[in-house]
Amino acid sequence: MKKFAMAAFGGTLAGIVATTYVAGPLLAQESTRETTVYEQLDLFGDIFERIRSQYVEEVDEKELIEAAIGGMLSSLDPHSSYLSPDDAANMQVQTRGEFGGLGIEVTQEEGFVKVVSPIDGTPADEAGIEAGDFITHVDGESVLGLSLDEAVEMMRGPVGSEIIITVVREGEAEPFDVSIIRDTIKLTAVRARTEGDTVVMRITTFNRQTTPNLESGLKEQIEAAGGIDNVNGIVLDLRNNPGGLLTEAIQVADSFLETGEIVSTRGRNPEDGERFNATPGDLSGGKPIVVLINGGSASASEIVAGALQDHRRAIVVGTKSFGKGSVQTVMPLRGDGAMRLTTARYYTPSGRSIQALGVSPDIVVEQPRRRVGEEEEESSVANRSRSEADLRGRLNNDSLTEDEIRQIEEDRAKAEKAAELREQDYQLAYAIDILKGLSALGPND
Repeated sequence: MKKFAMAAFGGTLAGIVATTYVAGPLLAQESTRETTVYEQLDLFGDIFERIRSQYVEEVDEKELIEAAIGGMLSSLDPHSSYLSPDDAANMQVQTRGEFGGLGIEVTQEEGFVKVVSPIDGTPADEAGIEAGDFITHVDGESVLGLSLDEAVEMMRGPVGSEIIITVVREGEAEPFDVSIIRDTIKLTAVRARTEGDTVVMRITTFNRQTTPNLESGLKEQIEAAGGIDNVNGIVLDLRNNPGGLLTEAIQVADSFLETGEIVSTRGRNPEDGERFNATPGDLSGGKPIVVLINGGSASASEIVAGALQDHRRAIVVGTKSFGKGSVQTVMPLRGDGAMRLTTARYYTPSGRSIQALGVSPDIVVEQPRRRVGEEEEESSVANRSRSEADLRGRLNNDSLTEDEIRQIEEDRAKAEKAAELREQDYQLAYAIDILKGLSALGPND
């Protein structure tokens, strides 16, 4: 008992000594740090005054301060930025689903503007801009060395005006120019349609319209099919979806999950972490789901794909997603401006971070690029194919009734239509084929 007491005392004493030796330098460091910060602020003031009084041209003091704030935020990461009053107002408009511009989501990489994804049906999408493209010049002026906000400002302009951007694309030997006419961007958050027995939900962005559009669109397609029993599954197409509101991503994932965690966020301080869980209710009635992603699927898209993948609620098909695993909080500032600041990382239900890694699909399926003249060549090959039915004097099939023959012909027509879709959108056709296979393995009634 005495030995135990001495050991305990010795440990306490050692702790006191260690604290004494460590706390002193820490206090000194804190004092030194504060002195250095104030010295740096004094340096900033000196530079600001020199610019005001000695720069070759008169400067706008407000713009100078805003540029300094913007530089401070953009030095943190590609997604933190200062929003001027106009930019803050535009952001509010964008979350409502309508704004003016080209229709591309961009980030910055190695000094150049990189396209995260074009938005469906926008001028950039129709002009052929692709996810992963680098924009090096705008109207002949280089964007190298500009902040992301400055580069984006160069691409803004009146609706109906022309802009020429220079694009560097992987697989292309030389940069090329693309002419785009600016337009008012009206986002349709969700487009729903039915391909065969499969409901395809194309989610283009996560704004305040997304969840209501998803619910109404899915309901309409199920009713048109004659009920959920006539649907073999759902494809959630998140390709080239740049993300959006975290709350909407959570609600979309919750729409297909009955229980369990959807996503968690972890900030600088452990107590700031949050977990978001699913609530009972599955809009699809438990039908199989395939999620389509690619390199343009970012942020909120990755939250949905990661949650459904981790819960084994969906098969993820396509190519690796963008890898934006951070949360930005928009903080209002005096003067109607705002600050977009990265405040947390998000994690999928299994605890994995997507930051810089992305979501890896369960089945990797590349979208082949059509070569010039390929369609004509394939059509001619198809025209040359022959079967027994084409032979003169063939024997008739006397084992089938007219109704059975008609059913076979209808099934063949469906297969041919599916083949046409494969030519138009190979990844989507692959996803639909997976759902067909799963339904074929289902129980017989």
